[in-house]
Amino acid sequence: MRDKPARESLPTPAKFINAQSAITGLRGRDLVSTLRSVAAHGLRHPVHTARHALKLGGQLGRVLLGDTLHPTNPQDRRFDDPAWSLNPFYRRSLQAYLSWQKQVKSWIDESNMSPDDRARAHFAFALLNDAVSPSNSLLNPLAIKEIFNSGGNSLVRGIGHLVDDLLHNDGLPRQVTRHAFEVGKTVATTTGAVVFRNELLELIQYKPMSEKQYSKPLLVVPPQINKYYIFDLSPHNSFVQFALKNGLQTFVISWRNPDIRHREWGLSTYVEAVEEAMNVCRAITGAREVNLMGACAGGLTIAALQGHLQAKRQLRRVSSATYLVSLLDSQLDSPATLFADDQTLEAAKRRSYQKGVLDGRDMAKVFAWMRPNDLIWSYFVNNYLMGKEPPAFDILYWNNDNTRLPAALHGDLLDFFKHNPLSHPGGLEVCGTAIDLQKVTVDSFSVAGINDHITPWDAVYRSTLLLGGERRFVLSNSGHVQSILNPPNNPKANYLEGAKLSSDPRAWYYDAKPVDGSWWTQWLGWIQERSGAKKETHMALGNQDFPPMEAAPGTYVRVR
Repeated sequence: MRDKPARESLPTPAKFINAQSAITGLRGRDLVSTLRSVAAHGLRHPVHTARHALKLGGQLGRVLLGDTLHPTNPQDRRFDDPAWSLNPFYRRSLQAYLSWQKQVKSWIDESNMSPDDRARAHFAFALLNDAVSPSNSLLNPLAIKEIFNSGGNSLVRGIGHLVDDLLHNDGLPRQVTRHAFEVGKTVATTTGAVVFRNELLELIQYKPMSEKQYSKPLLVVPPQINKYYIFDLSPHNSFVQFALKNGLQTFVISWRNPDIRHREWGLSTYVEAVEEAMNVCRAITGAREVNLMGACAGGLTIAALQGHLQAKRQLRRVSSATYLVSLLDSQLDSPATLFADDQTLEAAKRRSYQKGVLDGRDMAKVFAWMRPNDLIWSYFVNNYLMGKEPPAFDILYWNNDNTRLPAALHGDLLDFFKHNPLSHPGGLEVCGTAIDLQKVTVDSFSVAGINDHITPWDAVYRSTLLLGGERRFVLSNSGHVQSILNPPNNPKANYLEGAKLSSDPRAWYYDAKPVDGSWWTQWLGWIQERSGAKKETHMALGNQDFPPMEAAPGTYVRVR
C-alpha cells in the first residue's frame, strides 16, 4: 500500500459564484426576500435570537476592554495595514466587526431553518457583511494617510471617479483604467489575418513562428460571452504564440458581438458556424483532421459539434479535443444556484428575449457582486477613498471588454443548467441530431482550476467522465481565467494529475500527484502526438479559395 500525497485541505465547490448564477441573473428581490425571511425567523424564535444577542453583547464588552478575540484571515488583504492591530480604535472596530460576523454565522448555523434557507441566508449575509466592513469607510487608515499625503486632493479625485462611474459605469467602480490598452496595438498583437468571415465569426490564421510545423491544425473556440484575445494578450503570456513557436498551425475564432437583430442565434447556430470554420481550416491546411480547443462555453460548443458529427458519421474530421474550464455536466452545488428556481429562469429568458440579447455587462455585474471584496470593495477603496486610478492589467482590461449573448443562446444555456441534458444519451439535440457524448470517441484533454468559482473543478471533472475515448484531466492551481492563461514562465504554476479517473472527484483528488510547472507543456506533448507529421513551414496565410481579408485581430473583436 503506497503512501497517499499529503493535502492541507480538500478544495470545496464554489460557494459564491458560478456560470449559472451569471447567466440567470441574481435578482435583488431574491436577496431582499432572504433577509426578510431571516428576520421573520428571528421574530418567531425570540429565545434563540436573544441567546445569540447576549453572546454578541458579551463579546463586544470584552472588545471595548481591549481584548483581541478573533484573529484576521491572513488571506484577507483588507486589514493588512498595521493600524488595524496596533491602533486601539482600529483594533476595537475590527474586533467588533469580526464578532458580529461570527455571531451572525453562528445564529444561522444553529437555527432550525431548512438547509437551503440556511445556505441562502449565509450567502445574503456574506454580501451584507462585506458591504459594512470598516475598511469601506473614510476612516480606513489607508484613506486617512492618502488624504494627508495629498493635501486633500485624494478626496477630490475620489469624488470625480465616483461621479464618472455613476454616469458611465452603472455605479460600479472601474477595475481598469479606461484607455490603458488598445486591441491590436497593446493586446492581441500576434501577426495573422482573417481568412474567413460569416455572420457569426471571423476565422483568424496566425503566421507561423517555427521552421517546421505539424500537418493537423489547431482551432481555438473561445467562449461566446468574451473576446477571443484572452489567448493572445501579450507576447509573454500569449497561448497563440506558445502554440506557433512549437510548430502548431493555429487558427482562432473571433465571435461577432451580436445585437437585437441576432436574437434567434442559438446553440445550433454556433455549432454550424464552428463546423464551417473547421472545414475552412481543413481546406487551407490540406489536413483531413483538426484539433479542437474550447474554453468555457466554447467547450460546450465543440462537444455539441462532435456529438453532431458523430450522429452524421463524420467524426473522423476531428483528431482531438481540448476542454478548458468547460462544463458539460451542469450539476452545480452552490448557494447561488438556490435562487435559480423555475420562475427565475423563465424571467431571465423573458428579459433577454425582450431586449434581444443578454448584455455582457449584466453578467459582469453579477460576477462582481458575488465576489465583492475582490471585484468591488477593493476598487471602491482604491478609486474613491484613496482617489487613485485603477491598475492597468491586461487581464482586467479583457475581462471588462464584454460582449453580448443572443437571446436564443441565452435560453439554451439556461435550459442546459436546468436539465443537465448531456448527462444522459439523447438529452441534448443540436442541429436536428441527438447527442450521446459516450459515443464521441475522440481523445480529450480537460483542464480545471482548483480555485475556479465560475466552473467549479469537480463539475469540470464530472464533465470529463461524460466523454468517450481516451481522457486526460489536469487540475491547475489557478482560478478560471488564470487556468487558461498559464504560461510556462509562471514560477507559481503547478497542477495535479492522476492516471486513473474514478467516478468520485474527491477520490481522484486524493490519489492525484502534484506536478510543478504549467499544464501548457504537458498539453503540448499530448497535442503534438495527435497533430500528424512535421512538414516544411508554409508561411503564406490562407489559400486561393480563402485569401487573407484583413490583418488580425480583424473587425468583430473591435465592436463594443
